[in-house]
Amino acid sequence: MRLSILLLGVLCGSLSAVFVRWSTAPSLVLALYRMAFSAALLAPAAWRRRKELAALSGRARLLCLASGGALGLHFATFFQAVKTTSIAAAAVLVDMEVLFVALATVAVFRKKMPFTAWLAMALAFGGAVVMALADSGGGNNALSGDLLAVLSAMLIGIYTLIGSVCRRTMSTTAYTCLVYTAALGTLLALCLVSGTPLAGHGAENLATALAMAVFCTLLGHSVFSWALKYFPPSFVSTTRLMDCVFSAVWGALLFSEWPTAQTLLGGAAVISGVVLYTRSEARDGRSV
Repeated sequence: MRLSILLLGVLCGSLSAVFVRWSTAPSLVLALYRMAFSAALLAPAAWRRRKELAALSGRARLLCLASGGALGLHFATFFQAVKTTSIAAAAVLVDMEVLFVALATVAVFRKKMPFTAWLAMALAFGGAVVMALADSGGGNNALSGDLLAVLSAMLIGIYTLIGSVCRRTMSTTAYTCLVYTAALGTLLALCLVSGTPLAGHGAENLATALAMAVFCTLLGHSVFSWALKYFPPSFVSTTRLMDCVFSAVWGALLFSEWPTAQTLLGGAAVISGVVLYTRSEARDGRSV
């Protein structure tokens, strides 16, 4: 059941690139609107957790602030990547997160992972690379978009790792409340520093941001935060690799970015890697 919820979160999260493509607002503004709606929608639930929030230690608050800052920067870089390269390329490259998370898990937390787990992540990442090489819709700014997607992957990896620490003692609601608020503050600061206008972008962009808040944040990122209490961070990141497969499908159906045989082969490798990793975690005695 928990794995099914996590997969539903991946599906909802894969809609992010679609909404970015439909938006005409600057990337920073769209990300700001999304976080503003997300924080507002979460406010009633956060109010019910006010005693937990008030009792948090200074360390926990700082960790949430750092996690939210990384999340806000991730949105800003990923949205710009989607605007400058193809949906498939952006989604695939941001899924390099699993590599950064796996390496950090070993280096920081001194966790030993079995050979099968490394093989599964290599297979999934290799499939993502195959999909990236197959992409041909980048345009003149494809290289900058690809680099932004890689940077975005590093940032979301930081968010995942910090979240795995926070979620050991914090509820999903308390954690996401602080993280989304920190992300909102980060994006607001970026808009002000860069001189990006906050208003005048039309009702359609507000509607797009609201849809992103509901589907991609509350039913996507919040599910990932919830999952970090029950699954290892490397498993959550590996499962999210399927985001690139779903995104490629959305790109084909809605924007005529039809995948090639090479793209389909890469997608099959991604899914195979996720399945193999799932079985590896189950054999290690952790329920998935």
